[in-house]
Amino acid sequence: MTRIKRGYIARRRRTKIRLFTASFQGARSRLSRTITQQKIRALVSSHQDRGRQKRDFRRLWITRINAVIRGNKLYYSYNRLIHNLYKGRLLLNRKILAQIAILNRNCLYMISNEILK
Repeated sequence: MTRIKRGYIARRRRTKIRLFTASFQGARSRLSRTITQQKIRALVSSHQDRGRQKRDFRRLWITRINAVIRGNKLYYSYNRLIHNLYKGRLLLNRKILAQIAILNRNCLYMISNEILK
């Protein structure tokens, strides 16, 4: 049988994967088998970190709100503020409350006074 040379398709696929891992170090950017494994691992990690990022930001917002509340002694703690927000039907999410707490504390104090009424 005559020898058949492989076409350009496999090489094109490998170079596409190699472009994805160009910034990786060592064999992870040079060897084809290691490159494919590392690409899969990187994509899995990025998927997990998107969920972790949401959790981390929520924790950050809660911490900021709690710090401002305890600093002014409006309420005893963060959870009582959130509980009273829900009782008063003021549906503000934690991201907006954290921005209000940092940028305009007087507005947060006004919101808390409205809850008390």
